Amino acid sequence: MPAVGAIGAGNSNNKEYPGKLTPFVTATCVVAAMGGLIFGYDIGISGGVTSMDPFLMKFFPSVYKKKNLDKTTNQYCQYNSQTLTMFTSSLYLAALLASLLASTVTRRFGRKLSMFFGGLLFLVGALINAFAYHIWMLIVGRILLGFGIGFANQAVPLYLSEMAPYKYRGALNIGFQFSITIGILVANVLNYFFAKINGGWGWRLSLGGAMVPALIITIGSLILPDTPNSMILRGERNAAKAHLKRIRGVDNVDEEFYDLVAASEASKQVDHPWRNLFQRKYTPHLTMATLIPFFQQLTGINVIMFYAPVLFNSIGFKNDASLMSAVITGLVNMFATIVSIYGVDKWGRRALFLEGGVQMLICQAIVAAAIGAKFGIDGNPGDLPQWYAVVVVLFICVYVAGFAWSWGPLGWLVPSEIFPLEIRSAAQSVTVSVNMLFTFLVAQVFLTMLCTMKFGLFIFFGFFVVLMTIFVHFLLPETKGIPIEEMGEIWKAHPVWSKFVNDDHGCAYGVKLGNGAMKDVV
Repeated sequence: MPAVGAIGAGNSNNKEYPGKLTPFVTATCVVAAMGGLIFGYDIGISGGVTSMDPFLMKFFPSVYKKKNLDKTTNQYCQYNSQTLTMFTSSLYLAALLASLLASTVTRRFGRKLSMFFGGLLFLVGALINAFAYHIWMLIVGRILLGFGIGFANQAVPLYLSEMAPYKYRGALNIGFQFSITIGILVANVLNYFFAKINGGWGWRLSLGGAMVPALIITIGSLILPDTPNSMILRGERNAAKAHLKRIRGVDNVDEEFYDLVAASEASKQVDHPWRNLFQRKYTPHLTMATLIPFFQQLTGINVIMFYAPVLFNSIGFKNDASLMSAVITGLVNMFATIVSIYGVDKWGRRALFLEGGVQMLICQAIVAAAIGAKFGIDGNPGDLPQWYAVVVVLFICVYVAGFAWSWGPLGWLVPSEIFPLEIRSAAQSVTVSVNMLFTFLVAQVFLTMLCTMKFGLFIFFGFFVVLMTIFVHFLLPETKGIPIEEMGEIWKAHPVWSKFVNDDHGCAYGVKLGNGAMKDVV
């Protein structure tokens, strides 16, 4: 579906705001996007640490025994421990709860404060984990890390979408996902080297290293300016207009400014944004806020990213080889995200979604066949030839690349750009909450599912890849090149969503602008 511009007052032309990509806004978005480092670092560090024998001996001795001493254990089941998975997944329940609280903080006090809280909580959690001597310390640390991720993931995508010029919004917003991939890669590299430290205390460095990305986002949030949208919402209109001129690099920002004011006035009329989410006119927004993060997690990507070293070890690689394979997938993840940064505002969101879905499905089928052929049902493959390992890693990398330029970055970008200001913070919290809920469920049940379903696990996730590709094809409109406060028109032009969003969508009342004209609020 072609992009549809909003209808401005008195004309039907696609609306285009003046402005350019200034060094100031580029630097600002780069700093803000680094909020993704804490999420990525944690994703990458968890699987590596849980494959380190000294860590398992200290906190999960039963898993260590099954892995190293019990030679009769099915390869699929050697890491199957609910306590071990709770260590990984407890973070995401905490992030879910924190994202709901972050909605109020973000709406009332601005995006910066939520980012600051996110970095600070993550910093404290990293300290506790680094010095943990009991399992309860690990869990408490993970919960605090989760609170930090919940705040950061709620605020950063909104900040980026509001700061970026609409023509470059996709590329700048994907900087968040790019930071996530950098965090994953750095964590995998550190795990590889820290696992070799004599004395077996390298896992403490891996967990404590999370303090570095935490400090980056904490300090960064203090020096960042707030978004014009947030400033207007808090009544700072003159400052917001001056700030808008600076970030757009032009003096003529009246049209965009008045649209932001109109959206702010509409937002102030909404006393209960959570309740408003369930109004009929917000049906497409709520659907996207729920199903996009749901499908993002059911692609199976976290099977790879959380447990890459565990997974590769389980399918027959040695410890060093499994950690190195995780580094390789991390590199692929990072460089493939650059493809999305380059193409998202050129090719559009839908094209990347659809191509990525097809690519992931093909790779999942091949990996399932390869693992099934060698490991069968009993999980005892015997000696694995080198070519086999290369084939498995190759197709897993192609799968990761497909995710990295489609559902990875776009799963954060699209929800953050489609919500009107009056429900934006609440709807973004729904996106983060659903993301964290299913991240938790996948992390919690993955090792049990691997033990039970064997190679069929990849077929299970492949089924959801088929569903989400169909969902995008029929229900997701193109959002490329549309100003964030003019996004309402895409729903009116859509053959399905137009039945829910009538011509009065978001226009229940008019807002008087500074030039004396009346403008419908979109």
